Amino acid sequence: MGALMRWLLLAVLISLAAVALAALALVRYMEEPLPLQAPQAFEIASGGSLSSVARDLAREGLLEHPRWFVLFGRVKGLSSRLKAGEYLLEPGLTREDLLSRFVAGDVLLHSLTVIEGWTFGQMLAAMRAHPALRIETGTMTMTEIAARLALPTEAPEGWFLPETYLFPRGTTDLDLLARGVTAMRQTLDKAWQARAAETELKTPYDALILASIIERETGLDSERGQIAGVMNRRLQRGMRLQTDPTVIYGLGDDFDGNLRRADLERDTPYNTYTRKGLPPTPIALPGASSVFAAVTPTAGDTLYFVATGDGDGSHFFSATLEEHNRAVARYLKNLRERREARP
Repeated sequence: MGALMRWLLLAVLISLAAVALAALALVRYMEEPLPLQAPQAFEIASGGSLSSVARDLAREGLLEHPRWFVLFGRVKGLSSRLKAGEYLLEPGLTREDLLSRFVAGDVLLHSLTVIEGWTFGQMLAAMRAHPALRIETGTMTMTEIAARLALPTEAPEGWFLPETYLFPRGTTDLDLLARGVTAMRQTLDKAWQARAAETELKTPYDALILASIIERETGLDSERGQIAGVMNRRLQRGMRLQTDPTVIYGLGDDFDGNLRRADLERDTPYNTYTRKGLPPTPIALPGASSVFAAVTPTAGDTLYFVATGDGDGSHFFSATLEEHNRAVARYLKNLRERREARP
């Protein structure tokens, strides 16, 4: 072998060794954890390239050598596979794991808990106050919202299942509402299929209306079926439901927190003291327990109920008006005693 060939071979070997060392250094660099002391959010904008993401990471002090990050991504064939969104970066996360997370689209999820018994207005307010949601309903009327969600009624009240919803930043309020509608439809359909033969409810929407009343009347699972039984028997006998939450809903912004006799006598479409049957729409967002209770009322002969006044949310249930009046007297007595006992 001539001297020239030996020098060429040596040059090739040196080059290969240099490439191997560079590759090893690149791998080791990517295997090192990010310089994070606490969890941090990082967002990739829609259409963001690997180079722009690397520059943003470097700008935030998370990459010392952004070009190495880009080179590794290109070698791995990942440079065009990054997904937009907000990501949570935790201490201990390596640069390679970070790139894998960007490719997998493992975005940070935010949450909104919709409380059982909220009105649709309260749900809207909670969504509009959430910093991670994009609001599209801001100027829409309730009828327009119902139409956009393809609801079978013009009023959206009651159609959204209360639960905790997880979503990435940038989700629209309409998208979240659509998920709530789907969850409620599934719950309502399942409950309607399991309805008791003796129910007076004619349609699934009737069940949704009654479920909303049950939700506003009690927070105790043990009482939902009993209240459904009272309402069902009243409907059977043509009695007015006479439930305060419907009156309050009908008063709207006029309700000041104190329900008066004049309010009970003020006729609105929701006043079940002045009108027979169910109100025209739900009055709140009922949970699944109330939906199932509405269609499977507890058997019995009770026609009345009133709060016990014990402070635990429980009620007295009565079969006769005389018995009910005594229960009301006990409630008022307990209420006075509790007020007097306050410091």
